[in-house]
Amino acid sequence: MADLAAALRDVVGAQNVLTAPADIAPYARDATAGYAQTPAAVVFPGDAAQVAGVLRVCRAQRAPVVPRGGGTSLSGGAVPVPGAVVLGLQKLDRILELDAQNLTLLAEPGVITEKIDEAAAPHGLFYPPDPGSIKISTIGGNVASNAGGLRGIKYGVTRDYVLALEVALPNGELAWLGSKCRKDVAGYSLRDLFIGSEGTLGVITKILLKLLPRPAAKATVLATFLDLEHAAATVSAIIAARLLPCTLEFLDQKTLRCVEAVVRLGLPVNAGALLLMESDGHPAAVAEEAEQMAQLARANGAMEVRRAKNAAEAVHLESARRQAYPALAQLRPTAILEDVTVPRSELAAMVRFIEETTRKHGVECATFGHAGDGNFHPTYLTDERDVEAMRRVRAASREIAAEAVRRGGTVSGEHGIGLAKKSYLALQRDAASFALLKQIKRAIDPENLLNPGKIFDL
Repeated sequence: MADLAAALRDVVGAQNVLTAPADIAPYARDATAGYAQTPAAVVFPGDAAQVAGVLRVCRAQRAPVVPRGGGTSLSGGAVPVPGAVVLGLQKLDRILELDAQNLTLLAEPGVITEKIDEAAAPHGLFYPPDPGSIKISTIGGNVASNAGGLRGIKYGVTRDYVLALEVALPNGELAWLGSKCRKDVAGYSLRDLFIGSEGTLGVITKILLKLLPRPAAKATVLATFLDLEHAAATVSAIIAARLLPCTLEFLDQKTLRCVEAVVRLGLPVNAGALLLMESDGHPAAVAEEAEQMAQLARANGAMEVRRAKNAAEAVHLESARRQAYPALAQLRPTAILEDVTVPRSELAAMVRFIEETTRKHGVECATFGHAGDGNFHPTYLTDERDVEAMRRVRAASREIAAEAVRRGGTVSGEHGIGLAKKSYLALQRDAASFALLKQIKRAIDPENLLNPGKIFDL
């Protein structure tokens, strides 16, 4: 350990290496409940060259490396393994270039995600992905987990906005993958291999992002329903009408009641479900689409439909969705935010399955998520110190993941696999594709030093 720490100090400076137990304790876990492991050391490189230098040192010392951005992972992706060096990327936090002509932005991985869109706004540009942790997560972590967000139905996920990456490979070499060209089919798409790889193949040191022209207008509509079936019917009607809202979110009754207690929007707490619908684009098209969505909600039994009169009211209505997890987290010592996705047609049936399964296992649960793309967030309210309660949560979670796959879905729509879901991956992958994942890992990181034990075990 002394030799490793000394070698790391030579690369990044003594002030950027932590080894004291009190200093490294906060890096034993990320935002995932139930997983923690104290690392051997925590290092904070200041640039890509230092990242590469740290990887060379760790390879020479056979020390595992766990990349870490904002620590907001909900799958255990940033939890260390024994003897690991946590590679904190917070100091790589510069926006290096905004090219308004080519609609691109070049950033280091430690830039807070919200800052990307804020930098684009003065140029009339827009970075669409908006994960729930947008104010605290880093763009590097978003790329490493292929993060989604509320606007996924219209704009897609992080992968859809990454044009190129600079990646530090396990041997300490730096590789540039991609270009500013929207059309680039020169060889394998190596860039895509690293997006969503959760730090198991390389460490992202620069990210070239695609930007879009900023929408000229936005409209926000909020509707409440007596039950989930009517809300689901509204979602189906919106899609059948060939409307493409930028946001189409739902909350179940428990979530709605918690949000109302915190935000106080005057929502009917006897409602069984809530839909948040947003349209953006040309002002005339936005006004028409918002009115159509409101009419479809009423036609499908909405108890109440509200439309924001101005931007301030829109932000207030949006808070009904954005406050869902913080509101639920106040109810119990531990809130576990899960993540499964099914085809939109399975929305109502899947939520009912979640309700039945959590009731069967004696688990308190509230569900909300992205109705427009079928991505659910069952949120288990428990206490991670209670071993039996956590066993029941994991049993319910596995059944729900298996049901999502059975219905044509996936065990993770946006959080990633990490530690929490690696036992679920075989539910979805066939033997050949599962073996291929391991072949790729062995080819790029033969010594299994980069974030070992995440996604799958070798």
